[in-house]
Amino acid sequence: MARQHHYKRRTKGAAHEIDVTTFLNLMVVLVPFLLITAVFSRLTIVELNLPSSAGGPSNNEDNFRVEVVVRETGMEITNGTQTIASIPKKDDEYDFQTLSDFMIELKREYPDHDAASVLMEAHIPYDYLIQVMDIVRSVELPVKDPIEGEPQVELYALFSEISVGDAP
Repeated sequence: MARQHHYKRRTKGAAHEIDVTTFLNLMVVLVPFLLITAVFSRLTIVELNLPSSAGGPSNNEDNFRVEVVVRETGMEITNGTQTIASIPKKDDEYDFQTLSDFMIELKREYPDHDAASVLMEAHIPYDYLIQVMDIVRSVELPVKDPIEGEPQVELYALFSEISVGDAP
């Protein structure tokens, strides 16, 4: 008995089909993975003002401006002309808790002021700039929840208009 081939004979004008099964399998796995990981990426933009020497001091009487100068030895808090406080390093680390407490006190004294400057020496790591900016901009304070009685944490704005620059 002769073998019969069950193949279609190819003719000259026959169209070829593309097998997309493998591609579809890849998409079935890739799309949920990308959707899940996209939730965890968050981009935050903080608008900063760069101090300029062209603009002089304003003519109003109360031109108080908080300046936090981060140096190798510690941090200094000034009002633009004189040093208000100096916060030395503790165990070779910056004392961010003391800075936060002092920023809260300054905001209580000057509740209408929102401008602050963070000035850094050239060799200070960038991470310290971000930490100082976060402390100067806002603070987390515990608040007791009256319904459940458990302490909650609320974010309070301190000096929201932040300028950055080089330390003098």
